[in-house]
Amino acid sequence: QVRLVESGGGLVQAGGSLRLSCTASGSIFRFNVMGWYRQVPGKQRELVARIANSGGTNYADSVKGRFTISRDNAKNTVYLQMDSLKPEDTAVYYCSTDPLGRTAYGYWGQGTQVTVSS
Repeated sequence: QVRLVESGGGLVQAGGSLRLSCTASGSIFRFNVMGWYRQVPGKQRELVARIANSGGTNYADSVKGRFTISRDNAKNTVYLQMDSLKPEDTAVYYCSTDPLGRTAYGYWGQGTQVTVSS
């Protein structure tokens, strides 16, 4: 059993930055791919970014060039640096160990709210 805890969310003005952290209660090295997802009420949870142990990454088109995902296996932590934030980035952000973002699989955190004001 692995517990994931997200932190770093909050309220920020458009154009601002936030850094989210996802810290695991155990080693994340065994999870080749870790990801960040987000969800707004009434919509499906969507991929934001994923990162593999190799360092390979992929991003949703809507965040490319603005968000950066990274991981520190020694600290059992995955980060999401979010710059040039837009109101449409407002959502609850979750991290997960499931490479496909399936809510019925893998481990998920409780989420952290990000609100971007215009």
